[in-house]
Amino acid sequence: MTDRAARPLRLGIGGPVGSGKTALIEALVPRLQERGWEIAIITNDLLTQEDAERLRGRGFIDPARVLGVETGACPHTAIREDPSLNNEALRRLERACPRLDLVVIESGGDNLASTFSSELVDAWLFVIDVGAGDDIPRKRGPGILQCDLLVVNKIDIAPYVRADLDRMRRDLARARAGRPVAYTNCLTGEGLEGVLAQIEAARGRALAAAR
Repeated sequence: MTDRAARPLRLGIGGPVGSGKTALIEALVPRLQERGWEIAIITNDLLTQEDAERLRGRGFIDPARVLGVETGACPHTAIREDPSLNNEALRRLERACPRLDLVVIESGGDNLASTFSSELVDAWLFVIDVGAGDDIPRKRGPGILQCDLLVVNKIDIAPYVRADLDRMRRDLARARAGRPVAYTNCLTGEGLEGVLAQIEAARGRALAAAR
């Protein structure tokens, strides 16, 4: 499906602990695989391989295509200040799987100030969840403002946590100033097509830049 001369799209997925980053990966990757994409995943955890082991055990991807990075420090260090551990994992995956279309790099979970280095990824998503409160958009932060796509996850629980989803939409429209926002429920698939469209667009831009 792609120009194999180009290296795979490197896509970061960041956001606070519990926002649903891993669940989003579990929902997106099989859908992209159905479209013919060859994919690998790098997870970041502080001192464990928890997320990598979870993804390997789900059965939707070859376990050899999932690498876990143990950052041993503040999670955003390994995706921003010093991405050397992730870059080494990228090199290992790209050598082992030369026909990849996409490598997903999941952060270890951090606050709203978390961002990805442009030396590590071509594009990045930031995930927040409705359960954290409908005031999160008004707190802004670099993660919310600078990401290529903001994902507001767990929209189904809004009534149960007294979150005003319409207010979140209005606040994010102002904060993001026209940059894309997706509203998702990973369990039902609601909103995922918008995320997939953004990933496909990012892949198209990367291919065009490589030519």
